[in-house]
Amino acid sequence: MALKLFPSLFLLFLLNFLVPCVLGFGVFEVKHKFLTHAQRRNIHLLRAHDVRRHDRMLSAVDLPLGGNGLPSETGLYFAQIGIGTPSKDYYVQVDTGSDILWVNCVSCSRCPKKSDLGIELTLYDPKGSQSGTLVTCEESFCLSAFGGDVPGCTSSNTPCQYSVLYGDGSSTMGYFVTDLVQYNQVTGNSATRTANASVTFGCGAQQGGDLGSSSEALDGILGFGQSNTSFLSQLASAGKVKKVFSHCLDTVKGGGIFAIGDVVQPKMKTTPLVPDQQHYNVNLTGIEVGGSLLQLPSDLFETGDKKGTIVDSGTTLTYLPEAAYKAIWQKVFQNHPDISFQTVQEFSCFEYTENIDDGFPEVVFNFENNLTLHVHPHDYLFQNEKDYCFGFQNGGLQSKDGKDIFLLGDLVLSSKLVVYDLENQVIGWTDYNCSSSIKVQDDKTNAIYTVGAHNVGSAWRSESQNSLLLLLLTIVLIYMFI
Repeated sequence: MALKLFPSLFLLFLLNFLVPCVLGFGVFEVKHKFLTHAQRRNIHLLRAHDVRRHDRMLSAVDLPLGGNGLPSETGLYFAQIGIGTPSKDYYVQVDTGSDILWVNCVSCSRCPKKSDLGIELTLYDPKGSQSGTLVTCEESFCLSAFGGDVPGCTSSNTPCQYSVLYGDGSSTMGYFVTDLVQYNQVTGNSATRTANASVTFGCGAQQGGDLGSSSEALDGILGFGQSNTSFLSQLASAGKVKKVFSHCLDTVKGGGIFAIGDVVQPKMKTTPLVPDQQHYNVNLTGIEVGGSLLQLPSDLFETGDKKGTIVDSGTTLTYLPEAAYKAIWQKVFQNHPDISFQTVQEFSCFEYTENIDDGFPEVVFNFENNLTLHVHPHDYLFQNEKDYCFGFQNGGLQSKDGKDIFLLGDLVLSSKLVVYDLENQVIGWTDYNCSSSIKVQDDKTNAIYTVGAHNVGSAWRSESQNSLLLLLLTIVLIYMFI
């Protein structure tokens, strides 16, 4: 989805760096979206969030990046970054399919002034930052954003404006500015210092729909998509990093790892990204349940308009075309004819006192280049109090446009290290302990560094950096020295 803040969504975020002649690690502070036990039990909010997100995806909105994938926990996250000189804190969602970073501006109309998430919102003031500058319509960034022809560009002093309308009716519009984005740069084991990078981003002047609501309000969104205007692309074009990032979402302890750079350990297989797509599309070739290949229509796996398979860590659940959903359901429960189902907040749930990993089959998604995605019973059967609920969702019931799309969300991606290699246009993953660490290589020196995870905290940030680091969003490798 090309730039979009999913008001209901979660997210952890990532980092950057910018430091000549040294390896840089970027760290952002990430927070829970839902804090109270009562909120965690409202599992129907997950589906509502995914429905809104799905509408936006199909309307070319964006792919956010998330944290704890347990549906019963609704462990949604967002990140804290600093912008401007002097720096001020902003809470933004990280979006792996978005093209820009944008935050609400001081002159914004209908921007929320407060948030029910327990955070203090901040409006960005371009005139209040010593390092901020206005981007005009004749500058290269603006020309790139509009494909070379900028509407309404009448002079060299005309601001470069943006306007986005999402499929659910929400919208954002404003103009571009360039300023310093601050983060914590890792300088050693458990040691950090403040670093910054010059980034062009949107100054939101007007929000509509859900983006103007205070119930789930944040300061903006941080795009991490594939276009030349994305946050990652700006850093890569400046020679600071390669366009390679990874995440590992921990459903056991919460939090996990988010890193920029070449992962050298663990090793993993990859599958090609489908070219010329707005999302992270891959070629699904088949589905196995309990070792048996499902007999599904071959055209179900075709990629095309409103068809195909999207990897989206911003979606909490996983949505399947109706034919695939029914086939998986039948195979999963075929050995349990006596199970009695009940509807809990629109989920199909049942009582089960034994070990679900022993009593139910593994589901395996097969992809091009022999890459497989193993989904264990404890992944697709999530516990809600005393019941277990079926996490796979029938995409045919979600929307007409999305009924033939495989949308693989946190339900199947959590507890896996996922690497997005945009340099080689491939994506890969492997089962992994996301509370451990990975090894990333500096392309300049060939040095290999260990990057670890931090656990999710349940309280809001204190002044101490260590008190609430949800994730170590890490390693920004210096790809080219200045």
